[in-house]
Amino acid sequence: MKQALIIFEARKDKEEGYKRMKKIISYYKPYKKIFIMDLLCAFINAMISVTIPMIIRYITNDVLASNHFTRSEATKIISILVLFIFGLFILMFLCYYYMTYYGHVMGSRIEADMRKELFLHFQKLPMSFYDDQKIGRLMSRMTTDLNNISEFFHHVPEEIIIFAFRLIGVTIILFMVNPFLTMIVLFIVLAMLIYSAYIMPKMFFAFKNNHKKIAKINHQVEENLAGIKIVKSFANEEVEIKKFSHVNNEFLDSKKVTFKMMGRFYPIMDILLLGMIPVITTIASVFILNNRLTISDLITFMLCVDILLGPAFTFIGLIEQFQDILAGYKRFLEILDVQPEIVDQFGAVRLSNVKGEISFRNVSFRHKRGKEDIFTNLNLNINSGEYVALVGASGAGKTTLCNLILRLYDVSGGEIIVDDFNIQDLEITNLRQNIGFVHQDMYFFADTIIENIRYGKQNATKDEIIQAAKKAYAHDFIMDLSDGYDTDIGQRGLKLSGGQKQRLSIARVFLRNPPILIFDEATSALDNESEKFVQKSLEELADGKTTIVIAHRLSTIRKAKRILVLDKGDIVDDGTHGELMEKKGIYYNLYNLL
Repeated sequence: MKQALIIFEARKDKEEGYKRMKKIISYYKPYKKIFIMDLLCAFINAMISVTIPMIIRYITNDVLASNHFTRSEATKIISILVLFIFGLFILMFLCYYYMTYYGHVMGSRIEADMRKELFLHFQKLPMSFYDDQKIGRLMSRMTTDLNNISEFFHHVPEEIIIFAFRLIGVTIILFMVNPFLTMIVLFIVLAMLIYSAYIMPKMFFAFKNNHKKIAKINHQVEENLAGIKIVKSFANEEVEIKKFSHVNNEFLDSKKVTFKMMGRFYPIMDILLLGMIPVITTIASVFILNNRLTISDLITFMLCVDILLGPAFTFIGLIEQFQDILAGYKRFLEILDVQPEIVDQFGAVRLSNVKGEISFRNVSFRHKRGKEDIFTNLNLNINSGEYVALVGASGAGKTTLCNLILRLYDVSGGEIIVDDFNIQDLEITNLRQNIGFVHQDMYFFADTIIENIRYGKQNATKDEIIQAAKKAYAHDFIMDLSDGYDTDIGQRGLKLSGGQKQRLSIARVFLRNPPILIFDEATSALDNESEKFVQKSLEELADGKTTIVIAHRLSTIRKAKRILVLDKGDIVDDGTHGELMEKKGIYYNLYNLL
């Protein structure tokens, strides 16, 4: 059984390896001409570098040390060969220029393609994915990981070509010069490869751990800066410093382990490479004294070893980079392997002439990692144009119910019907375009006021935006700002008050003017005067539209024609304010409590 499991895991790893390699190759396809030319330049450079020692050996052995040529003939031959070497250097320069410029451009384009692919994938993933993720970690995938991966796409194939063909070419030359010395060089190279194979898995684990720790730092910094107002208002700077110090020290400890692995790897590799020279020189001296090797052959041999040392050092450096890249690439693929749970079905329907009838039929729902159902066999009918209020204690499921209508999450059982269509049979974008949602958690982009309002309708004119702002009673305070509608409101709208942000959020919905409206605590951040005006404008906006209002401040929904009381994921009461007050149930208690 154990043996079968080992075989299964090995087969699985092999399949994963094929999958990763196939994915890597796919990124080169749009740039295959540049890539092929890049590798060709690397090959030419490798061949030039091993050709030059052969020319020098010919000059020293066959031209200078022989009596076959006269002085003038030897001078002519040497002059031609020097010019030829000079031409090779020019060709090498052109190849290096192509590799440096076009190769880097190719790597950057691949990085941009991968970043776009990841960003598009982020847009498709459901809210349940983000419930389990840290923003800093995802940002690290988009930046650090992809930057390292792009270096791989550019440098590693080049260095493999250069190292491989230099090793082959140099080995052939070395065998021609002296097989015994060559065996010593190959023995040292083999020792390096064996030791690399031993230490690389440990370095891979260390680099993988480093990425986890730096992602935690990114998350900590992102949370701190996003909530800096809360930090300062609670005078919790010391608390944040301690939290940051903890993750920072974790990263430091992780780096120490990495440096320990590097300390065990690089010195040994350097000693093996640099120790090769005195060993070869010593043995070669004995050969020269015994007339088994010439000085010119020793020069050629040492030139070849030097040619091999350069790419060998580079290749060793790439081993460190490769571990880092491989860890980042695996994390990149892990995200791409997450399949979107909420997608358009084949033949998805588009809503037209939306009436806004909404029905919950035996709906059950549980969060992905939740232990209990939030809803179990929930049934609810909301008629077209009906104004419905949802009330209940925190955690009763009010916001979740609205999220299900938007298909931010999919039901675990049952179905939600909009205008006789199961929302899972509708185009997701079309469904959401017909719903206006004012969130309790307001979010604004680091942009101008006009662009933040325009987010509700991308092709809106400035006049339409101004009218929407006026209906949300936001126009006056906007005009009092230094740049009016062109005022930059800062990250998450930090330059605005809570009430101002709430009115801008409402203005977005006014601009879209959809047939279905959902207000999640839409007036919670407004002062009494603003609330009075905005409540009136919301009622005007809701006229003739299906409207769902979530409110903790029950005074704002007293005029609702229908109030639904939720308790522990179930609708326990349904009626007008007066009817529910007469029953003296949960609504009565909540109203008197607040």
